[in-house]
Amino acid sequence: MMANKKPFTSAIIGTLVALSIIALVLSLVKVEDVTLPPTVKYGMVFDAGSSHTSLFVYEWDSDKENDTGVVSQTLSCDVQGPGISSYAYDPPRAGDSLRECLDKALKVVPAAKQRDVPAYLGATAGMRLLREQNSSVADQVLAEVTKTMQEYPVDFKGARILTGEEEGAYGWITINYLLDSFTEFSPKAHTWLRPEVANIFGALDLGGASTQISFVPEGSVLNQNEASKFTLYGYNYNIYTHSYLCYGQNEMLKRLAKELIVASAPSTRVCHPCYPKGYNETVRLSAFRASPCTDRSDARLPAGDSTVTLEGRGNASGCLAAVRELFNFSACGQSRDCTFDGVYQPPLRGQFIAFSAFYYNFKFLNLTEGQPLATAREAIEQLCTRSWEDLSSSYPKEDPKRLPKYCANANYILTLLLDAYKFNETSWKNIFFQMKAGSADVGWTLGYMLNLTNMIPAEAPTRVKGHMPSLWAAAITFIILTLVLGLTALLLLLWM
Repeated sequence: MMANKKPFTSAIIGTLVALSIIALVLSLVKVEDVTLPPTVKYGMVFDAGSSHTSLFVYEWDSDKENDTGVVSQTLSCDVQGPGISSYAYDPPRAGDSLRECLDKALKVVPAAKQRDVPAYLGATAGMRLLREQNSSVADQVLAEVTKTMQEYPVDFKGARILTGEEEGAYGWITINYLLDSFTEFSPKAHTWLRPEVANIFGALDLGGASTQISFVPEGSVLNQNEASKFTLYGYNYNIYTHSYLCYGQNEMLKRLAKELIVASAPSTRVCHPCYPKGYNETVRLSAFRASPCTDRSDARLPAGDSTVTLEGRGNASGCLAAVRELFNFSACGQSRDCTFDGVYQPPLRGQFIAFSAFYYNFKFLNLTEGQPLATAREAIEQLCTRSWEDLSSSYPKEDPKRLPKYCANANYILTLLLDAYKFNETSWKNIFFQMKAGSADVGWTLGYMLNLTNMIPAEAPTRVKGHMPSLWAAAITFIILTLVLGLTALLLLLWM
């Protein structure tokens, strides 16, 4: 019987030794986290701006929620027609206008996941103006939008009007999230690191009815009405953000035309220095009474609903001078911490991403590649002196309603950036005109969704990517198996 036990015992011990050696070899190989295939989640946000509406669909791996750099843009869809505020007299059309883009969104989101998709609609300056004019009509428009959204198999979270400061702050979050400015993973240290504060970008947004500036100042924001506070990835950010209602480019053009008309009254033929020579535009005076930005009660505006013809003059210096008149720079007195209209702003700091209409206007002028300020000035001046015949023949594919307004828009951007926000020849190089960061569009929508879904945690990331260092894994595995082997051998020897 003892003779039978010895070969059996030897076989068991040999097997355990072999298994221990195999385990050790395996443990020396990189040990990756073994998980089930990640579940992709989706989210969608409508940006209901003053001039148009866009839908953005985002996706991310559910096993990386509260991580960073994991949200990607799957779809962007421009809604046909004007912004939802334009449907004040026919609110149901505001909801119907969204259907085409919603149908496209459901084609990229798997049917089994659609009902779990958080969907948001945020309205900006156009609806802020409509709410000032008639709050009940603004509510009706939002109600019709909500009604349409609730017909679709998504988890609709509501439609609301953002404040200008929210719009600016969420744009700031979007930019810095996409550019990994908040936190980044260090493969060498196997941990998350916070980039230098100097690498945090400021945000410059120009829409149809408002414009926003947001950045982290050198010290604290003295005027708390202009401050937005966030705790992101374990760090506190106290940013300055201000929104200027009625200073979006479309409302600026209306205000400019109104001032030119008032100055020329009672003539019905008005010289417009910013429009190209040979271009004429006929407008009704009632159009200026339809917006709070052009002050319907302004007694200087001629009475009645007559028409006025704006005649282009192509005068570059005259255009710049007329645009500057739209700002009240004298309200700041001698204060350095002031932009215009008496609005507080701390000194600029860091680099800025200028997007939306900032980008589109300068893209038309081929000024988005970091050209110096002198080059920008020269390009704008040359554009303003070109005739309508020259422009229309040179840009046959450009929207004929947009083309004659580039001169005014470009001079407005120069005035806003240089005279109001106080960029100069040196700091001009800190402005980057772009509409994308990575594969996603720059704007407030991604920051809005990240905030409402808690995708950016307040606490610092703790989950370490990658694998456990292989030698540690080997040591732990070897110790455990050695103990097992030792105990097994001891039991067998006692049994023998």
